[in-house]
Parts: sequence; structure tokens; C-alpha cells
Amino acid sequence: MAELLTEDELTSALNHLTAWRRSGSAIERTVQLASFSQAIQVVNRVAEIAENDDHHPDIDIRWRTLRFVLSTHSAGGLTAKDTSLATEIDAVIENCQTG
Repeated sequence: MAELLTEDELTSALNHLTAWRRSGSAIERTVQLASFSQAIQVVNRVAEIAENDDHHPDIDIRWRTLRFVLSTHSAGGLTAKDTSLATEIDAVIENCQTG
């Protein structure tokens, strides 16, 4: 089982994940894309990554606005799996917005 991040480790990670914020025992990010189809493209790519990583975010889709919530439920909070997936999600969003 993945180990929970310490407060210092989480603070350090969030310093690099500037679009993410802590929400209790999770981290979350909301992003607005240019269109509904672009939002779905992001969701589809994140789904592929999540399946590969065997770590799945909660995703809320509202037209072209996406909200991602990450927490390692089996560990009871935030682990390196969450910050790693957040980094991957950021890359997908960046690639989609610039591509």
C-alpha cells in the first residue's frame, strides 16, 4: 500500500502543482477548456493514463469545465500516486490547450 505524504511533502508537491489545491484528504483542480469536445479529449487521455497507472481520479464534467479530485482511498489520504497523477493531468491539459 502507498504511504501517506507528510505535510511537508504535500506542501512541497503543491508548490510545483500550482493549479491544484488541497481539499481535506484530497487535492483538486478545476479547468475550463475551449469546447466540450476538447474537455472530453482531456478526459479520454486522462482515463488512459489512469488505467495504465491503476490510479483513478474523480472527474466531474460540466460542459467545458472539468474538475479533477485525487486521493488514494486505500491509504486514507494523499500519496505520491496522487501528486504523480496530478502532474500527468497537468501535462495533458497543457498539451491540449497548446496543441
